[in-house]
Amino acid sequence: MSEAGQVGWNPSLMLGSFLAFGLVVGGWVLGGEIKATRLSDQYVTVRGLAERDVKSDLAIWPLDFKEVGDDLPLLYAKTQADKDAIAQFLGQQGIQPSEIDLGTVRVVDTQANEYGGPARAAHRYIIEQQIAVRTPRVDTVAAAVQNTALLLQKGIVLGGNPNGGVAYRFTGLNSIKPDMITEATRNARTAAERFASDSGSKVGAIRQANQGIFSIAAADHSSDTAEGGYAGAFNADSSIMKTVRVVTTMEYYLEK
Repeated sequence: MSEAGQVGWNPSLMLGSFLAFGLVVGGWVLGGEIKATRLSDQYVTVRGLAERDVKSDLAIWPLDFKEVGDDLPLLYAKTQADKDAIAQFLGQQGIQPSEIDLGTVRVVDTQANEYGGPARAAHRYIIEQQIAVRTPRVDTVAAAVQNTALLLQKGIVLGGNPNGGVAYRFTGLNSIKPDMITEATRNARTAAERFASDSGSKVGAIRQANQGIFSIAAADHSSDTAEGGYAGAFNADSSIMKTVRVVTTMEYYLEK
């Protein structure tokens, strides 16, 4: 066979072909990585709200009273009579003895401080005591609070605000937390899907999630704070009905 009929093997040509092929494959892989990186940077941040109306399951009612005078034994006897009258009143309102806590007696001698100066109190002794009611029967307490005028008829004046001093609490938060978080998360994903639909994409995996903080407020009271509760002078503890609220913040990847 002649030299003209032979096909020669050119190492330089083969090396160039391999290099070209490698550049094509490398460019394709690099392009895919860049595309994936760009897609991973596309995400949406949404919030999901869940609310529940609940009824308080615990009432705490402090009843403060005091007597003032100069005859300590007589004053103490009057204080004991007041305590018995209040306990009787509570029993008439349906409060059980096991739900009543008789606090300790506090005696103040206004003349005990010899450096008090020339000005003296009108009476030497002040005897103070607090009776506290603690019960899950919130409706019974709410009804009893409305009848405290009966104590005035017996000459017993409760200290502070006897009507506003009741605290109604909800202690079952842990039992409803899981369902509320699920609901808030579902609502957040619904919001993300609406956004994705408008932008021509679809919702992918969760990028980041923040459960949020649960807050308990008086029902129908909408002014909220940023953390842990509701703002304003309105005291949530004064309301039997409450609204439990949680807002979750979710970040979802967007996919084309």
